[in-house]
Amino acid sequence: MIFSETWLREWVDPQIDTESLVHELTMAGLEVDSVEPAADSFSQVVVGDVTSCAPHPDAEKLTLCRVSTGQGDELQIVCGAPNVRAGMKSPVALVGARLPGDFRIREAKLRGVESQGMLCSEKELGLGEGADGIMELSDDAPIGADVREYLQLDDSIIDIDLTPNRGDCFSLLGIARETAVMSRLDLNWPTLAEVAPAAEDDFPIEVLAPGACPRFCGRVVRGIDPTAKTPQWMREKLRRSGLRPIHPVVDVTNLVMMELGQPLHGFDLGQLHEGIIVRFAKAGESLTLLDGRVVELDEDMLVIADHSGPRALAGIMGGENTGVSEATADVFFEGAFFSPDVISGRARRLGLHTDASLRFERGVDPEGQRRAVERATQLLTEIAGGHPGPLLEVVSEDELPRREPVTLRRDRLAKVMGTTVEDQEVERVLAALGMSTEKTDLGWTISPPSWRFDIAIEEDLIEEIARVHGYDSIPETPERGDVTFRPVTESRVPENRLPRCLMERGYQEVVTYSFVDTRIQSLLFPSASPISLDNPISSEMADMRVSLWPGLLNVLRQNLSRQQDRVRVFESGLRFELKGGEIRQLPTLGGLIAGPRYAEQWSAKADSCDYFDLKGDLEALFSLTGEPDRFRFEAAEHPALHPGQAARVFRGDGEAGWAGAVHPRILSSIGINIPAYLFELDVNIAFQSVVPEYRGISRFPAVRRDIAVLVDERIPSELLVKESYEGGGSLLREVRIFDVYRGERIDSGLKSIALGLILQETSRTLTDGEVDDIVSAVISRLERNLKAKIRD
Repeated sequence: MIFSETWLREWVDPQIDTESLVHELTMAGLEVDSVEPAADSFSQVVVGDVTSCAPHPDAEKLTLCRVSTGQGDELQIVCGAPNVRAGMKSPVALVGARLPGDFRIREAKLRGVESQGMLCSEKELGLGEGADGIMELSDDAPIGADVREYLQLDDSIIDIDLTPNRGDCFSLLGIARETAVMSRLDLNWPTLAEVAPAAEDDFPIEVLAPGACPRFCGRVVRGIDPTAKTPQWMREKLRRSGLRPIHPVVDVTNLVMMELGQPLHGFDLGQLHEGIIVRFAKAGESLTLLDGRVVELDEDMLVIADHSGPRALAGIMGGENTGVSEATADVFFEGAFFSPDVISGRARRLGLHTDASLRFERGVDPEGQRRAVERATQLLTEIAGGHPGPLLEVVSEDELPRREPVTLRRDRLAKVMGTTVEDQEVERVLAALGMSTEKTDLGWTISPPSWRFDIAIEEDLIEEIARVHGYDSIPETPERGDVTFRPVTESRVPENRLPRCLMERGYQEVVTYSFVDTRIQSLLFPSASPISLDNPISSEMADMRVSLWPGLLNVLRQNLSRQQDRVRVFESGLRFELKGGEIRQLPTLGGLIAGPRYAEQWSAKADSCDYFDLKGDLEALFSLTGEPDRFRFEAAEHPALHPGQAARVFRGDGEAGWAGAVHPRILSSIGINIPAYLFELDVNIAFQSVVPEYRGISRFPAVRRDIAVLVDERIPSELLVKESYEGGGSLLREVRIFDVYRGERIDSGLKSIALGLILQETSRTLTDGEVDDIVSAVISRLERNLKAKIRD
């Protein structure tokens, strides 16, 4: 919710500065996300009156303007704006003025003609994006007045990040209510008098879905001036609310929405046929929206139709064919209460996100529709004239939401808050919030106001009292009670050790969304069963992730786009698997490396990382389990990984995960131009740990024997080590690979691997004969199972 501080102070004006106001709103539970100035800094810009215009003698697109600033002689200003004309008022930057971007105005000659200043556009003053013409001020703007003072630009724009339960604060009225309550001030509403009808002019309204639309208000206004312009004060309020002025009718409905929180729509009455019908869409119907898009309507979508078909998507967006235009003279205002359940999710399904749908999804005041239509009628007739008809209303009282009374117990309030609040203070707070109270023996029975959808249980009321009474007013008391320590297990690696190990090796932890892009996930896992969301936030977040890899690759892509080419990231989170019709959540650890092996430095070559860097990091993780020797990497194929650089990770016989280089085709398709390496591990399988057992250090020397064997190139060294251990028995303590050779005097398709065999007994020194027997057993097993040959 974005609003202007000056506008808020028109409704309630606490005698505190902006910083204190922001703090007060935040402590009220309305977290302020940002505070920005209403306009960039500029000086010596005044209201000017263009008294005459003449063509430039040497430039067809330039105009010689005489401009009065109310001080001394008129200025001669050369202007290139197509909308400049005699009689208009516009901001004039005088000679010596400083504009946003530290742009200074000097007296200059343009195509040989002297120019004594500049007529300014909105963009040049930092007040908008309009740069196709100079900014036009209202006819009543005082000539010579400082533009900053005239437009009240020394203002702050406050952006509040509202929680989903506070739909009542999506309006200046809601924010002002909260500010008045916190400041103990009265609310100064604008005059909202009923507009007397000037003609008995109605329009038939039929509501065929009263459960979805229990209240519908409308009003005909005929004969508005099509040439009327939105006044400056209204354009400025809309701009400071993040909205763009479009047309007086549209601007009025937007202003009322921002003021009162009730979305409205203004139809061109001449484009409606015979009457309004509120109903659900029929199969096969479509609608061209105001933004020009054609949408196919589902049968659970509520529409505002006439007798020729749908004319607006209820609570979301109007239709193009009935929208107002510069030729519109007759208007039909619509203001309705739509059930949040009927609106929720429909906009997202169509890829839309509108101010109206945001408010209806969270709930608007079901009693506020008449008030909003009256306010819109008042504003429009003041701006563009016209003859309003009577206000029309169709209500289904039984379908309107009702705020059920909620019981608040005095002792429960004290227990939850941790302090006692006097009855008088409780009643003051609740009354200030618009709630009616009835005292009982145990506390109060409270009826929430119509605009508070979020008050349903006792704790909701306690929360209201706590925040208004003031969290700072609750005394701090030391915690009392028995402290229960969580049991510590040695059967799995502690949760904090995994991220610590990776961070010690140069990784950074990231947290990515559990929702991912369907296209990217299908590239990585084409055979995985997709878990699609019914109402995704966007097309890039349409599926639940079956792996952490899509998020990690997106992190790499974002870093590369910001010139960060060395990336080491990991994530610990859940991935989702659809199995047997049920969704399983699997705790997973994933990581990615890309770019140079080392950060840029003088003492190391700028080599890129490779698969073995990733493998080394995983082996460091596996050492935390106490039995790293049980892990092995077996060459395998994965659709996301590069053939020949992909491995399935096993722990014993259990599949613990995957590691390898991302397939170049996939990297190219998602816009990554450097090699990247990924791993993903099942936490439950990979990080069970072995309970430490004491083993004495032998007092007798170890014996080492080295052998070199020739084996097939395709046999992994890991298998050699495994077979050596099994052949050597319990006295073979360690097997070390200390050399791998391919080349001269080695046949093609073979490789030479040198093994160091470490043997040791704990109770005595091994004899040469025992050592020879063990080495022979190892060689025999390698020859028998792997067709190995001892290298001469």
